[in-house]
Amino acid sequence: MSIAFLADKSQSKTTKTDLYNIAAKLNISIQDGPDADAYLLFLQSMEAIMQRIDDSPDYIHPSLLPIPTTAPREFSLPKPGENPLNAWRHRCELAASHPSSSLLAGRTIAVKDNISIGGLPTTMGTFTEILCKDGNLPISPIDSSVVSRILDAGGIIKGSSTCENYCASPLSYSAATGPVHSPWRYGYTTGGSSSGSAALVSANVVQRMKKTTEGFGPTVHLAIGSDQAGSIRVPASYCGIYGLKPTYGLIPYTGAAGLAPMIDYLGPLAEKLEDIALLLQVMAGYDGIDPRMTPESPLRNQVPNYVDELSQFRSRASATDGVGLGSSFKVGLVMESFDISGLSAEVRDTVINSAKRYFSKAGATVSEVSIPMHHEGIIIWTAASRPSSSEWACQGKHGGYLSFLPPHIRPQWPPDQRMYEMLTATNPALINLIFSNPFLNERFGPATEAKAHRKAFELRAAYDRALQDYDVLVTPCAPTVAMPHPKMTADSNGPGSSIMDKVNVAVGVTTNTAPFNITGHPAMNVPCGYSSGATTAGSEDDILPIGMQVIGKRWGDITVLKAAAIFEEGRRLAGA
Repeated sequence: MSIAFLADKSQSKTTKTDLYNIAAKLNISIQDGPDADAYLLFLQSMEAIMQRIDDSPDYIHPSLLPIPTTAPREFSLPKPGENPLNAWRHRCELAASHPSSSLLAGRTIAVKDNISIGGLPTTMGTFTEILCKDGNLPISPIDSSVVSRILDAGGIIKGSSTCENYCASPLSYSAATGPVHSPWRYGYTTGGSSSGSAALVSANVVQRMKKTTEGFGPTVHLAIGSDQAGSIRVPASYCGIYGLKPTYGLIPYTGAAGLAPMIDYLGPLAEKLEDIALLLQVMAGYDGIDPRMTPESPLRNQVPNYVDELSQFRSRASATDGVGLGSSFKVGLVMESFDISGLSAEVRDTVINSAKRYFSKAGATVSEVSIPMHHEGIIIWTAASRPSSSEWACQGKHGGYLSFLPPHIRPQWPPDQRMYEMLTATNPALINLIFSNPFLNERFGPATEAKAHRKAFELRAAYDRALQDYDVLVTPCAPTVAMPHPKMTADSNGPGSSIMDKVNVAVGVTTNTAPFNITGHPAMNVPCGYSSGATTAGSEDDILPIGMQVIGKRWGDITVLKAAAIFEEGRRLAGA
């Protein structure tokens, strides 16, 4: 390792005491003398280099500069009465001055609050004082790649949507601004961490299905979320809409705060399948910046026309009255996914029965397939991502390869007592993440994490083998229907929920979704039914959505969309 230069000792505050303390933490003892003098000089030289970078002007990649908009980039907090679900974080009205296409013309979009929007803060669902000490949230100087592409396609960004604290919860109670409520039933989870995005889209479904003008405030046609363990698919499942985690490397993650590069995805949420295809088409393709993208990632001009391909596929239904739409299409029900802890009988039976009935009705073949390693998927995901996640998410560490992290996002590190208390009260899973990092590094070291990465390849191969015989695989998505939020604060009725109260409701929620974040396969929630139970009032209006997960071959995202179209056609033919 070369040394750029040797520092002027007189300009440094680093002393031999600092050197001795560092060495002691590494179980090394250094005696005073020439060796200590040399290593001290090396530290002082490194200090000078880092200080020089810290003092220099930052650089904004030209392709991430905010694109011109029709009005100034202004934002506001939601006004009283327009945010009853707590799904909005900041409001805006952004439209490109000169979009290059009209693919999204007139369509309104909400963007999850861990994705950079030029001119707006990015809070990652956490507390202002963790992001800045003066109370003035840093403003993003960049548009993330997906935001630029949405605006360039004529979309109208209406604001940032509430997300879970540091995006580290599969449920929707942990945001610093408070729980996000389901439009299906107030006080119930929307799922997380793309909680606000799912709520703002599904509110339209609820209003139409229940024939109500219930005041949900402003909603949107489409939304963008991020997904590290199921954070797009789980909210989509609880909220009864589509949510796609695409193939790893298909959509650039540039400009978004992540949990770990290996498991970071951005993707669309929408009520209609065609809109999922449309947003995928707009956002996909190599951006030249995100190191998550691979040689397999298509260039922008090579992105498939998902909208046209889906439309042409659907047109087969009119020629055959739908019965042959699924002809030669094979669906595999992953039996291990129906035998997981916490899976409700209602969700299990609904997914199995609806998959068999509706895929078959449209001409597809549905069979059971055993993938024993699926039971190990959540274990491998945890071991491969947990040891380092706090470094990426909480400390803002880069990936070790050339990357462009959002320059305005610098959360507090190291934590202090105040930070511990705030996060324990809202999202104790995040404190667990912070504690896990030094514990696992000390107890196991990097070798076990590296082995878990190798096991991820083994898990990928297991799914790939099954996908040689089936076009898609099917599992339940969320293991239950939406449940009530834990009690977040003490009141006259008693104390707030404990750490275990908050964590227990989230245990097992991502068992069927997280494995595909480490294997890279595209996976989408497809609404497949509703709970049969009602509240004590016995009202049919109290049904809650159930979702199934459809998984395809890597880079076979269009096949996942076609599978959903077959399922929809089967429902139509069955009169469901």
